Amino acid sequence: MKATIWHNPRCSKSREALAILQEAGAEFEVVEYLKAPPSRDELKALYAAAGMTPRQGLRAAEDAAKALKGADDDAILDAMAANPILIERPLVETAKGVVLGRPPEKVRTIL
Repeated sequence: MKATIWHNPRCSKSREALAILQEAGAEFEVVEYLKAPPSRDELKALYAAAGMTPRQGLRAAEDAAKALKGADDDAILDAMAANPILIERPLVETAKGVVLGRPPEKVRTIL
């Protein structure tokens, strides 16, 4: 099983999801999305594959997210691409789909 995890090593949920991948023996690529952020189009495709909206993938606790309260999906994607701290993490993708690993145990559903 190959997986990609959009990861922030400072985030406990992201570290827990990574540990689940390791325990499962999955082959995976770690993308530290703050250093190598996904493009707007990549984000749009990931959220579509996960069956979620960009708003559901928005890290609402960030101060910069407050300005997006009434924003549409396009504005949210633009903001995430410009400021990747706004991306809720971790996002995990395998051949079986994409999940937002909150809670981290959701990663098991695509292994």
